[in-house]
Amino acid sequence: EDFGPSPPHLSQLLQVALRATGVSETFSSASRGRAPTMLSRRPLLRSLGRLLRGPPATLTAVQIRRTLVSLRVPGGIRSSVLARAAPALSRPGVRLFSDLPDHEVVGLPALSPTMESGSITSWTVDEGASFAAGDVLCEVETDKATVGFEAQDDGVLAKILVPAGDGEIDVGTPICVVVEEGVDTSAFKDFKAEGGAAAAPAAEKPKEEAPASSAPPSPAPATPAPAAAPSSSGGRIAISPYAKKLAMDRGVDYSAIKGTGPGGRIIAADVMEFKPSAAQAQPATSARAEAPVAGGDFVDFPTSPTAINLAAKLTHAKQTVPHYFLTVDCNVSGLLRMRTELNGQLDSGDGDEADAGLTLNDFLVKAAALAMDTVPEVNSEWRAEDGVIRNYGRVDVNVFMNSEQSGGTVAPCVINAKEEGLMTINQVLSKAAASIEETGDVPPEMSGNGTFSLVNLGAFGVKAAAPIVNTPQAAIMAVGAVEDRVVPSEESELGYEVAPVLTVTVSFDHRVVDGAVGAQYLKTVKQLLEEPSALLV
Repeated sequence: EDFGPSPPHLSQLLQVALRATGVSETFSSASRGRAPTMLSRRPLLRSLGRLLRGPPATLTAVQIRRTLVSLRVPGGIRSSVLARAAPALSRPGVRLFSDLPDHEVVGLPALSPTMESGSITSWTVDEGASFAAGDVLCEVETDKATVGFEAQDDGVLAKILVPAGDGEIDVGTPICVVVEEGVDTSAFKDFKAEGGAAAAPAAEKPKEEAPASSAPPSPAPATPAPAAAPSSSGGRIAISPYAKKLAMDRGVDYSAIKGTGPGGRIIAADVMEFKPSAAQAQPATSARAEAPVAGGDFVDFPTSPTAINLAAKLTHAKQTVPHYFLTVDCNVSGLLRMRTELNGQLDSGDGDEADAGLTLNDFLVKAAALAMDTVPEVNSEWRAEDGVIRNYGRVDVNVFMNSEQSGGTVAPCVINAKEEGLMTINQVLSKAAASIEETGDVPPEMSGNGTFSLVNLGAFGVKAAAPIVNTPQAAIMAVGAVEDRVVPSEESELGYEVAPVLTVTVSFDHRVVDGAVGAQYLKTVKQLLEEPSALLV
C-alpha cells in the first residue's frame, strides 16, 4: 500500500521496518551500488515480510541487526541504527518477546548440504565471553567429520543450551544464546529455549505432567540411563554420529546398547564391544512381515526388520567403501572327485554323519580360510576411528543364505573356520540351514559378524557375481555354477579336455587390501581348490 503498483526497493522495505520502531534513518546510500540480485532478494523479502506481518511493537533490536547484516550494511552504520532504535524499543507500551534483554537464540546449523544432525564435541567460547565474526564458537561432529561452527557477527555468548558431549541433536535445535556487547549476560543464567529440541527441556516436560497420573513411574525412565530411556518411551537415543554409523555398518540395533559416554551417550567403543544376546536377536527377525497389500495394478510387500537393516548396511557399504573386483576360473575336477570319495566313506558309516554329505560350500569355506595363512592381510578390518587397520588371527566366515521366513538374507558365521575340519563346517552350516528353514533366522551363537564372507549363487545357474563388501570386513567371495568347459590339458593327446570349472570372484576394500595383495589371495584360493588335498589338514 505504501509503494503502489511498483515493487519496493529493499532499502525502502527496511525504512518501513525501522519507521515502525520510531527510527526514520534511511540507508539508500548504504545499499546503493550493492543492490542484491533476485536470488538474494527473495529470502530477504521473506524475512522482512515476517517482520512487517506482526504488530510494529514486536520488532526487536536483534531482528533489526539481522536484517542489516543480510543487507550487508557496514558494522559502524549498524551500531548507529541500533543506538537510534534503542529509545523506541524501550519506550512504554512496547511489547517484547520476553522480559530478558534483546538476544538471539542460535540453532544448530547445517554445516554440510547433507547434514541432518550432529553433536557438539567442545565449546571454544565460554559463557559470558565475547567473540568476533569468523571466530569458532564450537566444534560439531557429524557422521562424516568434525567441523567448526563460525560466528557470522560480533557478539557475546550469553548462555550455552546444549553442553559438549550431550548427544546427537537435529539441525535447528537451539544450542546457545548470543547478545550484543554490553548486555548483562547474568539474566540468562536460567534461560531455557521455548519449544527447543534440546535433550534437557524435552526430558523435564513429563515430570510436570506426572503428578496428574502417577508420580513414581514418570521420573524412572529419565533417572537410570539416558540411553535406555528413549528406547522404552520412543524418544531420541543419545548416540554419537560415528557410533551410529558404526552400528549401521555392523548391522547392530543400537537401541539395545547401553551407553558409557557422558550422560549415558552411546559411543563407538560401546558399539564395538556390544554382543547381542539371544533375547535381543530374536525380536528383530521373529516379527513376520504382514500380508501383502494389493492396489490398482500393484502389490505392496511389507519388509521385515532383517531386510531393512541389511538394505541400510549394504547401501552404506556401497557408498563409502572403494571396491575392486578380481576373478579367476578354477578347475574343480579333483575337488569333486575327492568330495565323491569322502561322501562314499560317510555313506558306509553310521549315525548322523552318514546322512549329511559334504557340500561344495564346505570346501569353499575351508579354502577361503586356509588362504589367509598365505595372505593374512585379507583377514583385516578398516578402523578409521583408531587410525589403524586391524588384522585378525582367527578366521570367522559368514556364509550368506536366503531366508524365505524372514523375507531377506541371513549370514551364519562359521567360527574359526581355518582350524575346523570339513565335517565340522558341514555340521555348522547344516544346523544353520535347518534353523533358517524353521524360524527364518540362525542360532544366536552363529549370528555374529565374521572376518570374511562367502556367497554361492551356483544353485541359480549364475556364472559369476561381484558382491558388495560386508563391512567392516575387507573382502567377500562369490562363486557361480560349476560348468563343463574346454580347458588346456597336458595329459590329453589333443592338448585340451572338458572339465568342471568354477568361477570365483572376490570383492575387496581397497583401503585395506591392495590390488597385488588381493591377486595373491585369489591365486592361493585357486591353488587350494585345484589341489584340494591341503583342505583335509
